[in-house]
Amino acid sequence: MSKLAIIPARGGSKRIPRKNIKLFLGKPIISYSIEAAIASGLFDEVMVSTDDEEIAEIARSHGAKVPFMRSNKNADDFATTSDVIHEVLQHYKIIGNSFEFVCCIYPTAPLISTANLKKAFNILEAKGYMSVFPAINFSYPIWRSLKMEPDGRVLMNWPEYEKTRSQDLPTAYHDAGQFYWLCVDNFMKEQKLFGANSGVLLLSEIEVQDIDNIEDWILAELKMQIRNKGDVSDLEISNKQ
Repeated sequence: MSKLAIIPARGGSKRIPRKNIKLFLGKPIISYSIEAAIASGLFDEVMVSTDDEEIAEIARSHGAKVPFMRSNKNADDFATTSDVIHEVLQHYKIIGNSFEFVCCIYPTAPLISTANLKKAFNILEAKGYMSVFPAINFSYPIWRSLKMEPDGRVLMNWPEYEKTRSQDLPTAYHDAGQFYWLCVDNFMKEQKLFGANSGVLLLSEIEVQDIDNIEDWILAELKMQIRNKGDVSDLEISNKQ
């Protein structure tokens, strides 16, 4: 049961320059994804797909492989994650390597854990899904969300729920932006990250932080520090029992 971890990390980043190797609590942020993948013991190979030599060097120094560089076509602003995964799998096929499962781990997901990588794979295997990824519920019902008109007026996206109590509305979820476990055969046929036969691993708010700007970055560092302190506290309590 061969498994490959792909960490896509291109050199270009508009909102946070050099985002994929920017220091996060003293370490290149990509190192957290690499180290979690290696520590999980799940993968036959952990590789980084990049077009950038500096990222490649940092990836190798933290234990990942960079067997080939990403093509220019899949390093621009329009390339999708699916495009990158497909390119990597095709390259491995050319050199005679094939995998049954692949996990695409984002390089800016420092809150990722080995435990969640294992839990998600167990769900994929047990349920026979085409893919499994971590998700989290929206903290406020999206059915009561607002939109702003060009003239500044605010309207409801779904006015039919204006008088509906929030507790009576269904819970909505969103992708946590950490990783995707995929069945390679299904992926190569459909080239989609998820579909009608996908499952999720639900995470808590402290385990997730999308990083699109500096404010997000600061929040992610705070969550990491809080989580690490929590781990220490839990250990101390456990030892006292």
